[in-house]
Amino acid sequence: MSRSVSVLLPIVPTRAEHAAPFAAFVQWRGARALWQGQQLLNEQHQVFAQLSGMGLRVPFGICVSLMPSRHPVQAAIEARTLAAASGHPVTAGFGPGARAFQEGVLGEPYKSPLTACREYLDIVRGVLDGDDVDQRGTYFSYTGSIPRSPAPPVEVGLGVLRPGMARIAGQTADVAITWLTPPTYVRDVIVPALREGAEAAGRPVPRVVSVVPMAAAADGRDTLAALGAGSCDHFAAPHYQDMLTRAGVRVDGEDPTATTKSLLAAGGALIGDPAELAAGIAAYHAAGTDEVVLNNVGVATLEGPRAVLRDLEALFNGNGW
Repeated sequence: MSRSVSVLLPIVPTRAEHAAPFAAFVQWRGARALWQGQQLLNEQHQVFAQLSGMGLRVPFGICVSLMPSRHPVQAAIEARTLAAASGHPVTAGFGPGARAFQEGVLGEPYKSPLTACREYLDIVRGVLDGDDVDQRGTYFSYTGSIPRSPAPPVEVGLGVLRPGMARIAGQTADVAITWLTPPTYVRDVIVPALREGAEAAGRPVPRVVSVVPMAAAADGRDTLAALGAGSCDHFAAPHYQDMLTRAGVRVDGEDPTATTKSLLAAGGALIGDPAELAAGIAAYHAAGTDEVVLNNVGVATLEGPRAVLRDLEALFNGNGW
C-alpha cells in the first residue's frame, strides 16, 4: 500500500466557503484527502458536497460519523451521494461514540458496542455493494436494497482505539481509523488485532488511517498549549484515557499539559520544524499506518486557520507524499 498524508479540516465551518482554503490546499499541494470529524454544528457530508459544487472536488474522509445519529442505510446513501458529487472515492468512517452520547440519543448506551458496530457496518457495506440485505440485529436491522448508481467507490471505515474494536474492523471494515494512538501502539496492538480479525473472516486486512495532532514550531507559539487546546476534550474521555494508558501514555486528569508531554514522548503528537514533523509522520508509516491525517485543530483554535495553512505549506514544500 502507498503511504500518504492528508489534512483534517481544523475548524468547524458555518459555511462551505470557510473550508474552501483547505480543500484547495488538498487539491493543489498533493495531500491525499480532506477529512472532517463528527460535528453537531453542521453536517459534514453537506459541507463536503457544497465544496464539490464550488469546484473543489477532492477525496473526502469522515472520521467518524456517530452511529446513533443515523440509520446505516441513510449513512450509505449519504456517503455514496458525496462520492458522486465529488467524483472521488470517499472514506466513510463510523463509530459508536461515547457512552454518554449513546445514552443521550438512544436512551441507553449499547450493551455491546462491538456487536453494534459489526451490525452497522454489515448493513452499510451490503447496501453499498448492491446486495439484498436481510439482517435482524440486536441494534440495527434492514431488509432490502438500494438502487445501484454510478459513483466512485466508498470505503467503509471504523473508528478503532482498542484491540476488540480493531478485530471487528478486521472482520468488517475497509479502513481502521485511529485517533491519538502512538505509532508503537499502532504497530504492536492495532495492526495485529486487525490482522487477526481479517484472517478469521478470510478477507484483506483493512488499511490504517491515523489522525495525529500537530503543532509546527513557529515564532511565539507555545506548541504544548496548541496541542492541548486541540486534544483536551479527548484526554478527558474515558475510552481515550483507557487507550492512552494501554499505550504507555501517562494521563493526568487535572493537567492536560502533562498528558500532552507524555503523548509527545510516545510519538503520538508532532511538533518541530518541517524535517522533524516529516520524521514523525515517517514513524507512523513505518509502524503500519497507511495514511496520516494531520490534526491542527489546536493551532487553529489559538491562532486561526491562516496559521495552519502556513504550517501545512511549509511542511508539504519538498516532501513527496
